[in-house]
Amino acid sequence: MIGAIIGDTVGSIYEFDNIKTKDFDLFSDGMSPTDDSILTFATADWIMRGGEAWKYYVAYASKYDCPVGGYGGGFTNYVLKARIEGKGTPYNSCGNGSAMRISPVGWAFNTKEEVLAKAKESAECTHNHPEGIKGAQATALAIFMARNGASKDEIKATMETEFGYNLDFTLDELRPAYSWGYPGAALCQGTVPQAIRCVLEASDYEDAIRNAVSLGGDSDTLACIAGAIAEPVFGIPKKIRTIGMNILRHYFPEPYKLVNAFEKKFGSRVLE
Repeated sequence: MIGAIIGDTVGSIYEFDNIKTKDFDLFSDGMSPTDDSILTFATADWIMRGGEAWKYYVAYASKYDCPVGGYGGGFTNYVLKARIEGKGTPYNSCGNGSAMRISPVGWAFNTKEEVLAKAKESAECTHNHPEGIKGAQATALAIFMARNGASKDEIKATMETEFGYNLDFTLDELRPAYSWGYPGAALCQGTVPQAIRCVLEASDYEDAIRNAVSLGGDSDTLACIAGAIAEPVFGIPKKIRTIGMNILRHYFPEPYKLVNAFEKKFGSRVLE
């Protein structure tokens, strides 16, 4: 889970100021968790306490209503409507929000069937478009597979055969064309395969984050999803985790406690 939050944090200052290089300071002034992390907290809280997922997404977005980068317009309207009507009405979105918040599901459940079912439940209360559900399921399953010892090749094959993602491209080929103007750059189908590819080409956790940020486009969400998968694939160096947790505690002291409690119960992968 913290792998996603650190990725989001690192990408936060580049979301609307893209860079096309891996050569940057991993942590810089002004970086903070964004809406991606806030809704990841909501997913973790839902898993820890149970109930209806939409209530947690509405509650967290209402409590933390002005994050860095802001919430998407569709989700903002969803929250306002849910607060008035007392129910969450999905809006057929395939935006990458369903995938950016899903990492706790990949850690909390112990069978493929449970992971896919819970990822669908998390996604469909807002993002009930088939691609929105697929993006969440693919991300959660990749995390689940990695924490259970699957290789990058095995993850790649599963993403291709079960979700139909084309991962036979390189980041060097994609980078010149990828931006906010790239087809589907804010959607699951234009973000999840690219984030997975960032992990497949990486040598370690930090390299996966640098890959994601260097693509451009929705940098924080790309790095959030890539970081979520890279954590169980590679493990997070202890120093990077410590810095990321300190930033989290500074901006979000209560969710910081939630992350610690979640990881104590369900695990994480940190390198000594």
